[in-house]
Amino acid sequence: MLAMSILSSMQLVDERLFNRLFNGKRRLKKMARQFSRSGDGLLYLLLPTLYWLINPVQGRTFFALASLAFMIERFIYYVLKKNLKRRRPPAAIPGFQSLIIPSDEFSFPSGHTSAAFLFITLCTLWFGAVALPLYFWAMMIGFSRVLLGVHFPGDILAGATIGTSVAYSVFNFI
Repeated sequence: MLAMSILSSMQLVDERLFNRLFNGKRRLKKMARQFSRSGDGLLYLLLPTLYWLINPVQGRTFFALASLAFMIERFIYYVLKKNLKRRRPPAAIPGFQSLIIPSDEFSFPSGHTSAAFLFITLCTLWFGAVALPLYFWAMMIGFSRVLLGVHFPGDILAGATIGTSVAYSVFNFI
């Protein structure tokens, strides 16, 4: 009973914050589409592969590290999404329509955000401070998912936490 009350309260807070972020910001919504697309997954395969080609020894290790981290992150993402079944904003807010059609039915956690934070955290741990500015890109991917109307802010926070945690765990394990 208490858990349901807490979840209901969290949903209300998330919906209010979502409405504040989503409404208006027409210019940002155009940019949001581009940021969102950049997090669709191709870069996460392309960049480690290029690194491997440029620097075969370290690149191979980074590729293996990233592959393992993404396998773990995708598993966690899938289990949470399929078991928690949090409805996306269009299904949870009467009369609301998102600007894009998401690839799946449920909202929690944000897979785009989780993958972006996983990748950027791995890059920062591997390459050092030179990769830190890329956190802006990861944050914009998460923000874009809210602006496009397919995620609540809490989904983004959870995705960022999962991606970052998995990256640190895998990096420190190896």
